[in-house]
Amino acid sequence: MAFAKMMFLFGKFQQGVGVLAKSTTFAKNPRQLQFEADINKLFMFTSYNRLGRDAEEADAEEIIEMAGKATFSEQQKQVQENIHYQLQNFCSSMNEILLTNIDKTKDLNEPGSESRRDNIVPAADKPIVPETKPLKLDEVSHRLKDRVGYTLEIKPSLIPHKDAGQGCFIEGEADVGAVLAFYPGVIYSPAFHRYIPGYPNVDAQNSYLITGYDGTVINAQPWGRGGISREVWNGSFTTPEIRTEATTTENSSDKVWKMLSRPLEGSGGVEAVIEMRNPLAFGHFINHPGKEMESNVMICPYDFLLSETEMRAYIPNVAFGNTGDVKMGRFESFLSRTGSNSSLDAHVLKTIVLVATKALCNEELMLNYRLSNSEKRLEWYIPLDE
Repeated sequence: MAFAKMMFLFGKFQQGVGVLAKSTTFAKNPRQLQFEADINKLFMFTSYNRLGRDAEEADAEEIIEMAGKATFSEQQKQVQENIHYQLQNFCSSMNEILLTNIDKTKDLNEPGSESRRDNIVPAADKPIVPETKPLKLDEVSHRLKDRVGYTLEIKPSLIPHKDAGQGCFIEGEADVGAVLAFYPGVIYSPAFHRYIPGYPNVDAQNSYLITGYDGTVINAQPWGRGGISREVWNGSFTTPEIRTEATTTENSSDKVWKMLSRPLEGSGGVEAVIEMRNPLAFGHFINHPGKEMESNVMICPYDFLLSETEMRAYIPNVAFGNTGDVKMGRFESFLSRTGSNSSLDAHVLKTIVLVATKALCNEELMLNYRLSNSEKRLEWYIPLDE
């Protein structure tokens, strides 16, 4: 089986990473080593996925060989392309499910609509919310499964621990390298960390935070379980029940938390037309594996180009602050998408998606949280050796 061969060869790569990790060169920056190792995995997994189920053993060996020869930046570029390819297909499926007239999305690409293309809304103008079918989230979810083979479901976790709570399950089948979930919510670049509710103890009453390798933080607490329509969203709370558990009596710390949870005066978030009925926007419900369990997804940074207006509604994130959606700089991976050097000045959202590390079928998704050794060890947290 081609994938089995690929995993055997990948095991050799992991051994090499272990040797590098012990070298004095890489020991100085273990975080960078981990990032490069993850990109190498993502390069192989997503490239294999793009080949499809008809891939042969020779294809797997070629991917392994390419992973050994390609530079880190080349691997990053290919991972972005592979993820974008999958998300284009996902967005097309969502358009078919929800739009009453698919051609309406093309109106946003007409010349003269630059402000909407960048998703930065002038004060005197509001984004246009296209008409969609009056479907509930569960209906959208079932129709998506019919098209792509899987969807997500939130239900009690199978982890045998009292604090496990809800878990995120794949319903259907997905191959290795498939994008299974978005990590939704408000994106805070490092310059805006102090605006995260509760700063500096941001995780004291919020377990729905994730940090990317570049320091970008995504707060999924406001997203909750999404919503019931396509709407203009600015990062405000959608489902209050996902906030920290309420108490019957409100003490002084509760009052402080409420105050900190409000958007700061004048800071604001960038508004965007977002489809709140996104069946894959549940990455924040994925748990860390319990005892004798293994992770089956991994995080993948995805720089979404905001000029991709036909896809924008299905990217469940907004940036905090008017400069939260950063310029792409010299990131070459988008050049092949646009065919123009103008993309060098385009804005991007620094998002995170969750990618399958093995073939999955009707099971709970698990993510290695990789909590810092310097942090107080939580009772439910079991370190994984990957």
